[in-house]
Amino acid sequence: MTQIFAITFPIYAAIAIGYLIVAKGWFTASEMRVLGKYVLNIALPALLFNAVASRDIADVFHPGYMLVLLLGSLTTIAAAWLWFTWTGTDKARRAVAIMGSTCPNSGFIGYPVMLLTFPDIAGIILALNMLVENFILIPICLILMDMAKGGQTRSIPRAITMAILGVIRRPMIIGLALGLVVSLAQIPVPGVANRLFVMLAASASALSLVVVGGSMVGLKLSGNQWRALQVAFGKLLVHPAMVALAALSLPLLGLAALPPDMYVAVILSAAMPMFGIYTVLAQDLGLEGAASVAMLAATSLAFVTLSLFLIWLT
Repeated sequence: MTQIFAITFPIYAAIAIGYLIVAKGWFTASEMRVLGKYVLNIALPALLFNAVASRDIADVFHPGYMLVLLLGSLTTIAAAWLWFTWTGTDKARRAVAIMGSTCPNSGFIGYPVMLLTFPDIAGIILALNMLVENFILIPICLILMDMAKGGQTRSIPRAITMAILGVIRRPMIIGLALGLVVSLAQIPVPGVANRLFVMLAASASALSLVVVGGSMVGLKLSGNQWRALQVAFGKLLVHPAMVALAALSLPLLGLAALPPDMYVAVILSAAMPMFGIYTVLAQDLGLEGAASVAMLAATSLAFVTLSLFLIWLT
């Protein structure tokens, strides 16, 4: 239990510090957004580049891990769609609920947790998660949200194209892609450049958690609290359960089981609360209040659920 507390306490202490410094007025919400941009556009891209470029490509790609995360996440999308349809949720709220149940915060919360749990492979886990989430899960959820809008919507092929174009412009994906090129070409990274990337990457973990906490101050909390708890339940428990089932099914599909560390990491990755821009994306449907309630609930309850998963898996 002490080892588990040693992982979860620093994570939530940093989040609490972020909340405190904004609530006390030492930092403003706009300053938190600037720090968030730094993490997204500089620190995490440097981290992803360094994690991939410094390794052989065979050590980077784990198809089994990506397949498990993909199958478990697609099953979660289907389960959330069925549940929120059965409970009479309208299309817009259903789309926002599905995104909240399926898209984890791998960068701002997941990476710090992995860094404390599996420091040697934390960067690789983040890279694998980013590939599945940014190229498949988030585009699917954005398409569902686009289809839920009233009036004329884009065709599905156009929506897919726009989603993918949006993904490949992100600095994190550019950093990951450049790292893959360097790894494939076996280009040695000069020591001076390597130290720069290591230094920038080191700033990602703590700062990202402070940003998570600071961004919670002043959230517009409005909407159905019971539905928000259902979304949090889906993200924190259903998603990791579906991923665990997908991992256990690999031998039944004739595929090799995941290595123990990868098995634990993929379930923990799915057990993270929803990603930080969840409320921003929900604004497009006028549901940022409902998304804020769900994100606050999931981020708060994850202290308990992540601790339980760590006790069970490690």
